[in-house]
Formats: sequence, C-alpha cells, structure tokens
Amino acid sequence: MTPELLSVVRAALPAGRMIRSDEGNGEVRALWMSDGPTKAGLWAQLYGDHRRTGVWPLLLDSRDPHDGEFRPWGAGELFPERMSSPEAHDAAELLGRWWRSYTSVDDEEDVLSPADRLAVTAPFGRVWPGPAPALRPTADPMATAVDYARHFLARRPHSRLGLVAAGSGAHALAAVGWDGPVNYANDTAEFAAVVADWEERFGARVVGVGSATLHLSVAAPPTTATEALLVAAEHFAFCPDNIWQNHHPHTVAAYAGRLIGCHGWDFWWD
Repeated sequence: MTPELLSVVRAALPAGRMIRSDEGNGEVRALWMSDGPTKAGLWAQLYGDHRRTGVWPLLLDSRDPHDGEFRPWGAGELFPERMSSPEAHDAAELLGRWWRSYTSVDDEEDVLSPADRLAVTAPFGRVWPGPAPALRPTADPMATAVDYARHFLARRPHSRLGLVAAGSGAHALAAVGWDGPVNYANDTAEFAAVVADWEERFGARVVGVGSATLHLSVAAPPTTATEALLVAAEHFAFCPDNIWQNHHPHTVAAYAGRLIGCHGWDFWWD
C-alpha cells in the first residue's frame, strides 16, 4: 500500500498512518490504518469505489481494543512476503484435502473415538461430498455487504478502518499478510483462494478481519437444508474450529441449520 495508491481514494479519510510489516527488513507497507474507530458510511463509500481505486477497505478488529498498538495491525504483525498468490491454489482441491485431514482418525492421539469423530461430519463421515453448487443471490451483494458492515460495527464499535492494495477482499487477506489461520497453515493465500471462490459462488464479501477471525457478508446463502449441509461441509474444511469449539452440538449437521438464509458468515481459528 503506497502513498501514491492511497492518493486515488477520494473519500475524506480520518487521521491514520501507513503500517509497515515487521517481517524481513520492515520496508513493506502492508496497509493504511485509521488512528481511531471508523464509521459504516465511510466503509461503504470506499467499498463502492474499490473497482476504480484498486483499494479494498477492511474493518479491523483487535484481540484487545484497549491495547495501544491495536494488535496485530498497529504492531505490524503481518507477513505479506510469506504469502503466495491465491491464484496458485485450487479451492476445491484445498477443501477436499483439509476435509480428509480433519476427518482422519488417530487412535493414539485422538480425544474422540472413531465413531464420535465420524459423527461430527455425518452424514458424510470421511467422504468429502465435494463443493456446494453456486447459489442464486437472494439480495444485492453490495447492499448486503454495507448492511453487514453496519451490524459489524454496532457489535464492535472500536473497529478501525484498514485500506489494502487489492482488487477484492479475498486478495486483500493475502496482500496484507494476515495470518489468522496460522495454527492450520502458514500461507493465507490458501484460505484466500477459497474465499475468492465463495465470492463467485455465494456472493461473499470480506468485511471484517480480526487477529484470528474472518467476517464475510453473503448475498447467496443456502435456503434449504440440503444446500446448507453442503455449505456447512465447506465451512468445516475451511475452519473446523467453527464446529469443534465454537458451536454446540459439535456437528456439521447442527451447524448447517444456522446457515439457512444467513447473510453473514463468521470464522474463528483457535
């Protein structure tokens, strides 16, 4: 994110600064971040103008909003040089590989019995069902994203504005060097490849990002139990902690019920 690129933004920006990655020699400008909380209207204006500017706006959450550095963002705990390109990865292949890994049974180390582990992903068990089909939007993607941003800031009013040189939210995740899923993989571009695929199939848009959380608006959510079950399988492959630790009962089938008609997807990695 260079000052020259920032200059094409026509919106009246609040006070802020360029954040340099603390990776390598520290010369990489990862993003621009506001010094204080932001407003949904400004995010919406920047989002609406992103095709012209090549700048993607993010609502940045912090693991501790009272931390003066607003980590990880303000502290530069970002690793853009470590990330590959989302285009280097196939979303379907990634999801299938992750599914097989998370449904495998290790008799020595697994805290679940083989039967209990298979029950988590029933009715699929260890068999990857494949990607869900693309769904028809039930709302306008831009209006959905703006509405989600408004609700996001109502819940997290401390969130700051981040601007990243990227043409889409998926690409912004890799470009900024966010490493929220680092306990599962070191290359965020893999996760960005899946999000880019969701942008096409489900009208998803990246709105908010925390230290280990990701928040998407969704214009084409599943509307039936069958559709929701296939989407839930993708969510388990993408972020198993959503089911293992952040949902009760801890099953893909129960989680699927929450996705029907839901225009916001939230992910959290332990």
